[in-house]
Amino acid sequence: MLLEVSHLTVCYDKAMLINDLSMGVDRGELVSLVGPNGAGKSTLLRSITGMVSWEKRIKRRSARGEITIKGEVIFDGERIDQIPAHEIVRKGLVHCPERRRPFREMSVMDNLLAGAYLLKDKRQIEENLNRVYELFPILKARSNQISGTLSGGEQQMLAIGRAIMSIPKLLCIDEPSTGLAPILRSEVFEKIREISELGMTMLLVEQEVSTVFKMASRNYVLSSGKIIAEGHGEELLQNEVIRKTYLGL
Repeated sequence: MLLEVSHLTVCYDKAMLINDLSMGVDRGELVSLVGPNGAGKSTLLRSITGMVSWEKRIKRRSARGEITIKGEVIFDGERIDQIPAHEIVRKGLVHCPERRRPFREMSVMDNLLAGAYLLKDKRQIEENLNRVYELFPILKARSNQISGTLSGGEQQMLAIGRAIMSIPKLLCIDEPSTGLAPILRSEVFEKIREISELGMTMLLVEQEVSTVFKMASRNYVLSSGKIIAEGHGEELLQNEVIRKTYLGL
């Protein structure tokens, strides 16, 4: 197992966002995490990748209130829940956040090169850049364009391209279809499928259930901070309670 999350609990003040959650991702898998708004999906990703500071698993204050985080995260055989986010990235666990967030004043190429900042081998960086351009030809065509002027779909492709510039061991993508028109969603999902077929391990958070269930090796359904179901897409869609109550189908 490449990623193992054990008994993770995350609270903001008295609100429990993640409740004693355990899950895992094996090497080479595309695993999806689905569920309604407010289920805790983004909080889970942020906790795994160090974007929510664990502070040695004790309570701390933030602008949003008091945060309490408990549990254990093992990545590639090593415990990572007590190390900072930049060290987690160095170990090969990369987070592609919701709503794209490119460096808007920088060019497309400079954004992509920023994703390779941990690499020292210029030849490797060039190879990775060419690989991204093969996956996303539109980014090559827009390589000198300022990123903030790209369309929403192009910015999402740029965010994914930037994330894979370092060739991560595990790529976590948060809600890639947010704010995109249907035709652009389909294009982005097709690119995610291509990346998965190249052998990259991925954890995908999404609300487009019917699409991701066809793509993913396994799926977790999250509700109120708990995993309430796990399995292949066909299995989960045959469960009437899960379909209507948690997936809105």
